[in-house]
Amino acid sequence: MEKLKCVVPDRLKRRVEESHVDDLPSLSSSLLQLFLSLPQFHQLISELAAEPATQAGLCGKNEGAALDLKEKGNQCYSSGDHSQALRCYSQALRLAPIDAHHTGKNLVATLYLNRASLFHKMGLPMESLRDCSRALEISPSYPKVWYRRGKVNATLGNYEDSVHDLSVAKDMEPSIGGKKQIERELDMLARHHEKKIPKPASQKSVEIPDVPSEIKLQCVKTPDKGRGMVSQFDIPQASLIHAEEPYAVVILKHCRETHCHYCLNELPADTIPCFSCSLPLYCSQHCQVRAGGPIHIPDTMVGSNFKPTLECIPEHKHECQGVHWPAILPSDVVLAGRVVVKTMEQKGQFTDVPNLSETLGLCESYSKMSPESKLELHIYSIVLLFCLHHSFSSELSINGDSASQIVILLSQIRVNSIAVVRMKTNTNDSYDQQDWFQNFSFGEAEAASSVEQVRVGQALYKAASLFNHSCLPNIHAYFISRTLLLRTTEFVSGGCPLELSYGPQVGQWDCKDRLRFLEEEYFFRCWCRGCSEVNESDLVISGFCCVNPNCSGVILDNLVVNCEKQKPKVPETISNESHLQVHELKYIDIKKVANISLDQTQSSFHVGSGYCLKCGSYCNFASRSKEVKKAWTDFRRLQDSIASKDTCGTNLTDALRSLGLLRSILHAYNKGIAEAEDILAKAFCFIGDFEPARDHCKASIEILEKLYGPNHIAIGYELAKLASIQLALGDCTAVYNINRLSAMFSTYYGPQAGIIFPYLLVLERERSRIIQ
Repeated sequence: MEKLKCVVPDRLKRRVEESHVDDLPSLSSSLLQLFLSLPQFHQLISELAAEPATQAGLCGKNEGAALDLKEKGNQCYSSGDHSQALRCYSQALRLAPIDAHHTGKNLVATLYLNRASLFHKMGLPMESLRDCSRALEISPSYPKVWYRRGKVNATLGNYEDSVHDLSVAKDMEPSIGGKKQIERELDMLARHHEKKIPKPASQKSVEIPDVPSEIKLQCVKTPDKGRGMVSQFDIPQASLIHAEEPYAVVILKHCRETHCHYCLNELPADTIPCFSCSLPLYCSQHCQVRAGGPIHIPDTMVGSNFKPTLECIPEHKHECQGVHWPAILPSDVVLAGRVVVKTMEQKGQFTDVPNLSETLGLCESYSKMSPESKLELHIYSIVLLFCLHHSFSSELSINGDSASQIVILLSQIRVNSIAVVRMKTNTNDSYDQQDWFQNFSFGEAEAASSVEQVRVGQALYKAASLFNHSCLPNIHAYFISRTLLLRTTEFVSGGCPLELSYGPQVGQWDCKDRLRFLEEEYFFRCWCRGCSEVNESDLVISGFCCVNPNCSGVILDNLVVNCEKQKPKVPETISNESHLQVHELKYIDIKKVANISLDQTQSSFHVGSGYCLKCGSYCNFASRSKEVKKAWTDFRRLQDSIASKDTCGTNLTDALRSLGLLRSILHAYNKGIAEAEDILAKAFCFIGDFEPARDHCKASIEILEKLYGPNHIAIGYELAKLASIQLALGDCTAVYNINRLSAMFSTYYGPQAGIIFPYLLVLERERSRIIQ
């Protein structure tokens, strides 16, 4: 794409820089004419959109490569390298054409059989059972598969199913010796069936157990934020107010090998590929069919059991021809392609890109974008238009109007799409999560409970896009599979805006960083209460302590001071009621940190950078900042030691010394101290010294509670760490912290808390054991 940017003449670049939405059709036409005259553009489209001449394309099937991987997998299986064998079989399944045959058997069915045998050997019978069933759907007269499934059902204690499968295998087995062997298996099974293992709980698809309350939400317009959502009536805390399926969704590139391309959940060991290309991976046949990848049943398979019956959502269908562009173009451009295709199919017209603004009702951000970003959108819109022409509909007109609609769509995606996230808990690598729950030991407690939020997808939710942002949100967004759910985190009065966080929150970043992020990513200046009124968290989160040891005041750098000085300057058009929040920040007494610097009537600052906001004492901010930076090098080294599983030794000693230095320079509630305490807690857990780990974890939480508030979900994640360490020590006070975090997760996630954060179930199980 950079090459195309370089060939755009300056006169066109100036038009792009000065353009507005009304200029887009003519501007898109000019750029389209330019690119059509360039050989390098046609070469690019050929590489992205043309179907590969052979099966060896980037996303195409490749029978030869699949056979090579199958043989390598067989070798690894024989040598006992099961993990490598699994990788080989799974990759071979991804590349094998559905109609390919080898040694008289369907290649895909054979690969499923081989992987099923491997799973059985690895002690993963459910995965083995599913692979056997998949092989039989493709090749129902494959005796080895019936035999394998019979053996797996015997392992699972499914006596009747096992007898049925082995009997079918015996009837199909051509050799006399093979039939006798299966007869012996049946006799042995009959003698031992009374000792069969109880069946495990059947696997059920994840459902949403509660539904949005009978709350009538209203879309209103406010002077400062435009459209937004409110309720006419009071809403209790922890109420589910909205649930929505995406209009379109796409998996992010870095998750393509780890998460299902349809439901976005983490992939199991027995992944399923697309039948027609090698790009997507799915967690189940349900997701495979729902994704809409075309399922072509070869003539040789007519009459088999291979008859998918699920209704398809064809979001992958137009990408599924072995073409390269879905794998190469950015995720938001691929998402735009899915939106265009879905809208055209809904309208039943395939010649022009429809007016997507009318269909989606989303706000656009084109006029606010930088010239560089505008030009990028134009190039991607034209490239995507050509790709859709090749892959979706040859009737699709390639003109300035269609290209301009995609430009607008891309600008809408930039500010209206929502990142689909998953909570990642660092547990062991076992495939069987239930087995891990049963055998979990708190000897590695803190490491097992480390939690991070991982972006796995990007989606458009039409109704949810109407909810505005606040750095002090009163609703929380989370996901069950692809479904977005919104839940109130506090009591919300009737008429009060229902606002979620677009990313930054008070307690997470200071005000200047939140404002910069929102202006760069979403093109608006936030005037929520957290950004328009002085609050305690923003003063101390990155502040230094006073040089006067008897003073509890805070010292700020110049950037923070300038940002805080702007807070009282709220535009007159903004109504105070639009910033109504039920709670106030009372976690820190502001007078203890900024007593003389605030005019209580105007909430304005009178002290500059480097001066204490309480007593007015001055410090050399620059020199103290250098000391802090130097101290943090010790913590980085300690983190590297933990990551590489090296002995902490000297690095731990140096970090402990640097913690004292940080506490002598930074304010007591500076978030940097909390982060340093957390690193030390991890280090002590790593070496198995849980008492200091507990103390450092507590110290970190005490600071975070001042910044976020004691009931914020961020505290819940930290309490999970603390409770784990306390359980490792046999400390019964873990019960109190488990009760606290259970209440927080119930508020933020409702009945789905255990689905979102499975480690919570482990902690609650231990709580019950202690209480009993």
